[in-house]
Amino acid sequence: MNSIEDTRLFLRSLNLPPGDLYDLPTSTKRFPDGAQYRIEIPSTEGPTCLHAVIEEAERLGVTIHRVSQGSGVLMLTDDEIDEMASLASAKGMEVSLFARPNASWDTSAMSLASAGGVVSPRARGQDQLIYCLEDIKRAADHGIRSVLLADEGVLWVAAKMRSGGELPADMQFKMSVMMASANPASIRLMQDLGADTYNIPTDLTLPQIASIRAAVDIPLDIYVEVPDDVGGFVRLYEIPELIRIASPVYIKLGLRNAPNIYPVGKHLESVAVLMSRERVRRAKIAVDIIQRYYPDAVQSAAGAKGLAVPVPRRKP
Repeated sequence: MNSIEDTRLFLRSLNLPPGDLYDLPTSTKRFPDGAQYRIEIPSTEGPTCLHAVIEEAERLGVTIHRVSQGSGVLMLTDDEIDEMASLASAKGMEVSLFARPNASWDTSAMSLASAGGVVSPRARGQDQLIYCLEDIKRAADHGIRSVLLADEGVLWVAAKMRSGGELPADMQFKMSVMMASANPASIRLMQDLGADTYNIPTDLTLPQIASIRAAVDIPLDIYVEVPDDVGGFVRLYEIPELIRIASPVYIKLGLRNAPNIYPVGKHLESVAVLMSRERVRRAKIAVDIIQRYYPDAVQSAAGAKGLAVPVPRRKP
C-alpha cells in the first residue's frame, strides 16, 4: 500500500519540499546585488502620493525600493504616468502599476456574491484579457518597467510578449496578493510562467513560507502589516525571521484601519496622500526592528541591480 512517504519522495524528485519546513532553514538566496531585503510601499496611487512617499522617506531616513499601485494604469493620465516615471527614476525606485480591469470592475455578479470573491481579480473573458495587456503596453510605452498582475493567463501572454519583443526585455511582472496561490507548487508554476516577484497570501505561517522559498528563486513580497480587507493583522516582530528564511524578500507595509479607496481620484486624494505618508512611517518602524534584532541583514541600496526602475520617455 502507498504511504504518505511515497508522496513526499515524489515531491522531492520535483525539487519541491516534502512538507512545510518547521525547522525554518536560513535562505541562502539573494537579490542580484547580494541583498536580503527591500522595502515596498503599496497603494501609491499617483504622482501626488509618490511625492508624499519620497518626501516622508527622506525626512525619516528610510530607503524605499519599490512603490506599487492598485487603481490601474487605465486610471492614470499620460502625464501622471510620465511624472511617476520621472520621480521614481530620479530616486532609483521601482514603480509597479496594476494592469486592470478585472471581474470586480465590470458587470460580474459572481464577484459580488458571498462565495464569488475568488473571481474578483481575474481577467473575465478575452476582451478583458486584451484590456489588461493594453494596460501593460501603455505602461511600458511611458517607461514603466514593472506591472502588477492577478491572472495567470495575463501573465502567460505578457511573458510571451516580453520574450517575443512586443514588450521591453527588462519588463517585470509582479504577482498580486489577490492571485492567492499559497503553496510551493503553485508559486513555482507562476515562476515558470514568467513571474518576476510574487506576493504571497498574507496569513501564511513561517514554516509554510520557508517551504515556498525552498521551491522558488524569485523574490517574495510579504505584507507585515495587512490591510483590513485581506486579513487586517500586524506581524512586525516577525520581520527579522521573515528576512532570514525568505530572502530575497520585499517587506511590504500595508495599513490597518484604513479604507480600500480603489480607484483613487481627486475626490479621495487627501486620504490617499495621508495613508502614503503613514505607510512610510510604518516602514521606519519596520527598519528599526530589523536593525534592532537582525542588524546583519543586508538591505539593497536605492537603484540596486534587479529593481525595475522606470526609464522616462523623451517627449517630442
